[in-house]
Amino acid sequence: MQAAPVRATPIPSFTDALRAVESLLMSGGQRTARRNAWTSVLEDRRRAKDRVEAQRVLEQAASSRS
Repeated sequence: MQAAPVRATPIPSFTDALRAVESLLMSGGQRTARRNAWTSVLEDRRRAKDRVEAQRVLEQAASSRS
């Protein structure tokens, strides 16, 4: 006697669930605007991190010359 095949469907992640709700509640334009805004925030954070790193390198170079 063989066991019946089991079908497993993955449980969606929290992020997937939020995106599904977002797609139901927002029009395409709003969704795109929100995604673009978040991308901009992430890019600003990356640039700020790069500025801090560049400043640290410049300060180390200046202090090693003294």
